[in-house]
Amino acid sequence: MVTTSTHDFWHGRQTRVGPYAEGMRRMGSDEWAGLVMLAVAVGVSLPALLGLVPTEIGRGPWIAVLSVFVVCLLLAVLADGRRSRYAALAGAVLSSWALVLTVHVSGLLPVILVVMAAVSAYLVPVRAVAGIVAGNTVVLWLAHLPVETFAEPLVMVGFYLLIQVASVLSSLALIREQRMRRDLARAHVELQGASVLMEQSARSAERLRISRDLHDLIGHQLTVLTLELEAARHRGAEHGRDHIDRADRVARDLLADVRHTVSELRAPPADLTEAVRRVLEDIPGLEVELDMEPEVSLDEERSAVVLRAVQEIVTNTLRHAEARTLTIHVAQDGHEVVLTGSDDGRGDERLTWGNGLRGMAERLTDLGGRLDVDGSGGFTVTVRVPAV
Repeated sequence: MVTTSTHDFWHGRQTRVGPYAEGMRRMGSDEWAGLVMLAVAVGVSLPALLGLVPTEIGRGPWIAVLSVFVVCLLLAVLADGRRSRYAALAGAVLSSWALVLTVHVSGLLPVILVVMAAVSAYLVPVRAVAGIVAGNTVVLWLAHLPVETFAEPLVMVGFYLLIQVASVLSSLALIREQRMRRDLARAHVELQGASVLMEQSARSAERLRISRDLHDLIGHQLTVLTLELEAARHRGAEHGRDHIDRADRVARDLLADVRHTVSELRAPPADLTEAVRRVLEDIPGLEVELDMEPEVSLDEERSAVVLRAVQEIVTNTLRHAEARTLTIHVAQDGHEVVLTGSDDGRGDERLTWGNGLRGMAERLTDLGGRLDVDGSGGFTVTVRVPAV
């Protein structure tokens, strides 16, 4: 059994995939950043939470609003579905406005609005983020409006507006960087797969060239050999000696050519395990564990289909699953080779097949194979290829 992680393969270490709870995503850098922002929001609320700052609605109701804000922000960061994220974010935004508007001396409490602006950049489109920033600015203006001079609320609102814009731009820059890394990872997988398949195609072309050369060369030499022997037979022993000598030279040359051609054809066949490893090697942002039985053996056409399937599984994981870990298992099951790819991403029970999956299914159908996809609790793709 061949078991390795593509990140740690050359160091001899293994990475195991633990159980994954259905409906929950693993904590990544984005989720941890959201929780840190939540901690900041709670921290700036401590004066009102501890009763050090008076509130217009009473301390108990204000704490209840703060609790709603915390729960909604947690759901917005950790929820899987788009509708649930949007609903939770709307609840967090409205409750943050209520918190700021119901405190007499806001202090650092408006930082909550900055947190909401930064978090929203990860969850909703840019237009919606701009709307949240505009709403936060209006709330800040209303919260600081009851003052003696016009300049004080203007300076305060302008200051927090600049901080919100800076936070949103920073978040958008990080999102673009993450998107570029995912695109780079997909391009890396496609390049690795194309490189392996091109090598296999080159070997096929070389074998075809050798077979043609063998046909042309041996056919010509056998023709010459037949003519020389026929001439020697008709001319007798004394006059046919020259023909026999030439036939002997032709036979020796023919034997040498056959040996050379056979040595080229006996080059070791492509190693499917090594080819799959190369496709999975050093994928940015994704930990891949390969578990492949050594007795798996396929011809060139079926090996190419398996490599294409591995490439498609990794590409879909990077593009759609938001996963941290992918497990690839390849085993011989009777007269079939079974390839299974399972990730720990968010999955989708209402899965819609794209062109990649449809193309893979068509290639497998042509070979008498089958493709199954399960989107519950992460994506699981099962490919069955007849071994012969």
